[in-house]
Amino acid sequence: MRGKGFVIGVVCAAIGLVAVAFCSPGLAQEEQELPPNFPKVREFRLERAMPEQAVACIECHKQTTPGIFSDWAASDHADSGITCLDCHLAKPNDPDIAKDHEKYYDRDDLPYGEAKYEVPIAAIVSPKDCSRCHPDETKQYAKSKHANTLEIIWKIDFWLNDGMNNANERQTGCFACHGTVVTVDDEGKIDPDTWPNVGVGRINPDGSKGSCSSCHTRHRFDVAEARRPEACDQCHLGPDHPQIEIYEESKHGTLYHAYQDEYNFDAAPGTWTPGEDYRAPTCASCHMSGVGTVSTTHDVTERLSWETQAPLTVRPSEFGAFPADTNWEEERDKMKSICNQCHGDAWTNDHYTSLDNAVENYNENYFKPAKAKLDELYEKGLMDDSKFFDEPLEWEFYELWHHEGRRARMGVAMMAPDYAWWHGFYECKHRFADFMERANTMIKTGQKSIKWEHFPGATGDTTKPAVIFGKQGG
Repeated sequence: MRGKGFVIGVVCAAIGLVAVAFCSPGLAQEEQELPPNFPKVREFRLERAMPEQAVACIECHKQTTPGIFSDWAASDHADSGITCLDCHLAKPNDPDIAKDHEKYYDRDDLPYGEAKYEVPIAAIVSPKDCSRCHPDETKQYAKSKHANTLEIIWKIDFWLNDGMNNANERQTGCFACHGTVVTVDDEGKIDPDTWPNVGVGRINPDGSKGSCSSCHTRHRFDVAEARRPEACDQCHLGPDHPQIEIYEESKHGTLYHAYQDEYNFDAAPGTWTPGEDYRAPTCASCHMSGVGTVSTTHDVTERLSWETQAPLTVRPSEFGAFPADTNWEEERDKMKSICNQCHGDAWTNDHYTSLDNAVENYNENYFKPAKAKLDELYEKGLMDDSKFFDEPLEWEFYELWHHEGRRARMGVAMMAPDYAWWHGFYECKHRFADFMERANTMIKTGQKSIKWEHFPGATGDTTKPAVIFGKQGG
C-alpha cells in the first residue's frame, strides 16, 4: 500500500510547516499597477499542516474502518495533505451533522477517544463540499444531465408519475443511479429510505445536486478510475441504455481491451492525450476529457448534437425535460475535434451523416407513426390513458422507444453495428409491426384493450419531490 505508514511519519513531520508556492505580500499593489492586458498572477497557497483532530480521525479509522483508511492513504488527496476534515467537517449548526459519530469521542478503548478531538462532521460529502477546491468541475457538473437526472425522470417517467412501481423497487433500482432526496432527521440520522446512495443526481441535505463519488469512488477519488469505461457501467448498461455493451462491441472497445495495459490513466488532469496516453478513447475521452482546443468538462451534456435517449429524438436544447443551454452545431464541432484526433474529416463527417440518417429513420418510420396510433386509441376510447403500463400496447410502445429505439440510435452513434441493427432497428421493426397490427385490429373491430387490474407493486408515491418542484409538485 502506497500510503501505509506515511501518515504519522510524513504528515506529522509537516505539522507546523507552511508551503507557499506563490505568495507575495505586495501582490495586491502589484495587481493594481499591472497593465490592462497583463494576466492576474495566480495565488496558490497550500498548508500542509494537519490539526490534531485530523490526526485523530485518521488513526481511529485506521483501526475501525481500515478499508476507508487504505483508500484515502493511497489517494492524491493524502499525497497533498487533504485530510478527512477537509471534506467532512461541518459547521456547528449544519442539519446533516452525524450526531451518532460524537459518541466515539467518549470511548476509552479508542486511541483518540477524548473530547478534545471532537469536531462536527457530516457523513455525506456533497458537490458543494468538493467545490471548495474544485469550483470549475462542480459548476460544470451542476448544469449537466447527470446532476439533474432525478428531475428528468420525474418529468418523463410513468413508473414514478403513475406510481407503477413501489418504494423498494425505486430505492434499489431507479434511485440507485438517478439519486434519492437524502433527508436527515432532528437527531442527525439519515433516513434509511434515502441512504446509502451515490446516485449521480442525488439531492443532498445542503441542497446541492449529485454525487462526485458516482464516478470518483469514495476516499480514493482516483482520476484513473474515472477515465476507464468501467466507471460508467453501473448505470449505463442493460436493455434501455446499454452504452457499455455498445462501447465494448465497437472498435474503440476492442482496442481498449487489447491495449489498456499500455494506457497512461494517471496522466495529470487536462493532459490526457490520444496517441500518447491511450490508443482508443474511453467514455471519458469523448465526453469529458480536454483534447486540443476542446476544454475538459464535467458537463456530459456538452458535445452532444442529438438527444438519443428521448422518445422522439431532438436537439439537446429542445429536450423538454431538461433543455440544454447549448448550440448543437457548436457541440458537434467539439465532438468532431475529438474524433479528428485519430480520424480524418471524411471519416468523421460521414459518420455524422449516418447518425443523422438513423435519427430521421427512427423518428419518421417508427416513433411518430406509433405515437400517432397510440393517441388514436386513446381518442377513440379503446384504451385508458389514466395510467401507463396497465394495458399491453402501452408496454409495447414503451419498449419500442425506451429499449429498441435507444439501442438503434446509440448503436449508430457509437459505431456498434450489432446494436444498431440486431439489437436496434431489427427489434424496432418487429415491435412496430406487431404494435400496429394489434392497434389497427382494435380500431377496426372497436374492441377495447384488456386492462391488467392486478398490476403488482403499483404502490409508489406519485408526489414529486418538493425540493425540486416546490410544494405544489411542479
